[in-house]
Amino acid sequence: MLFHYTATNKEGRLIEDNGDFKDSETLLEHIKNQGLTPISIKAAKTLSGGIGKGVLGNPINLTDKIFLTKYLSLMLKSGTDLFKAIDILIADFQKPTMKMLLMEVRQNLEKGLPFYTTFQSYPNIFSPVFTSLVRAGEASGNLERIFFDLSRSLEKERELKQKIKSALTYPILLVTASLGILVLLVTFAIPRISSMFNTGDMKIPPITKAIFALSDFMSNHGLAVLGVVIAIVIILVLFFKKVQAGKKIFNRIIYKMPVISKVMQKNSYQRFCSTFGSLMRAGLPILENLEITATTVGNDEMRQAIIRIGKEGLSKGLTMGDAFRREPVFPQTIRTLVAVGEKAGHTEEIFGTLTEFYETEVDMSVKSLVSLVEPLMLLMMGVMVGGIALAVILPVYQFVGQMGGV
Repeated sequence: MLFHYTATNKEGRLIEDNGDFKDSETLLEHIKNQGLTPISIKAAKTLSGGIGKGVLGNPINLTDKIFLTKYLSLMLKSGTDLFKAIDILIADFQKPTMKMLLMEVRQNLEKGLPFYTTFQSYPNIFSPVFTSLVRAGEASGNLERIFFDLSRSLEKERELKQKIKSALTYPILLVTASLGILVLLVTFAIPRISSMFNTGDMKIPPITKAIFALSDFMSNHGLAVLGVVIAIVIILVLFFKKVQAGKKIFNRIIYKMPVISKVMQKNSYQRFCSTFGSLMRAGLPILENLEITATTVGNDEMRQAIIRIGKEGLSKGLTMGDAFRREPVFPQTIRTLVAVGEKAGHTEEIFGTLTEFYETEVDMSVKSLVSLVEPLMLLMMGVMVGGIALAVILPVYQFVGQMGGV
């Protein structure tokens, strides 16, 4: 039975670990033999609950998968057998969820189950591409190369995400600062100024009245408005992330936006080339390869095109080049190089080249997007703050004019 326990050592340091023991008494005896003082013992009824939901620690993330694939590749390359490699990783990993995963891997291997079945049990963590590559590597006896390719692919994915996050950090900070300034002006500064103009018979311009009315409303009901906005944002996020219809609507919106759509399309091309090339190198049948790749591109139009290439093209005897030529959703670069690579017998190399090309294209497109967004954000911030300042200054000029007339 699997247990998760917490204990302290002689120095008072807290230690958390997992273990497979006959019962709690056996576990307590083990803890005492280690010179530890037990604090809590919890039975983990199912491994899937702990790993999938992260109940015993943080869920498995991209960095964990990179370490897992890289270490397995290195150990297998050095001649370490799979069981010993798993045991070493169980001892080395400190993250409870990773320990649980590796223990389940070992248990399944001891039962004679294929290696990939453990990863297949967690589709929310390990993609069909990951599982299929491991399955193909296990069948061909080339797990070491598969794990090496997976680690490189995951590292590139992490690097791309970090580039996008880094590129978008400044615009996000700019938007946050703009909203913060706007809220401070409308909620705190404007009410104090409006009280000065509300006394007397001064004529106030319509735009100033509107700003004062908005400010008065926000100062009195600001918390309620904030609560409604947060609730709407949460509902929209859940709808677009969890509901299938919401995902489709979100993708359609994103792929229709003028500048962002180009970045997303190139990212879809990169995903397609990378996934298809990796599965091809692993020796997966091409029709199965296309089915799996279709689930990764993130673009519904491209997904349907990939499915058609397999079912209406290759299955009916068309060459890969001819099947791709029938799908205008793919750019001319991909269609031409696939046809050329197929004739020359270098399809795998072509997809490797296309992957690198679109990785560079995505990087450049993100930089171009940011270079466009930054001045737009500055312009918007200037317009908002300038508009409010103008609305406040206008009645002051009018008041000065009236005083001069008197």
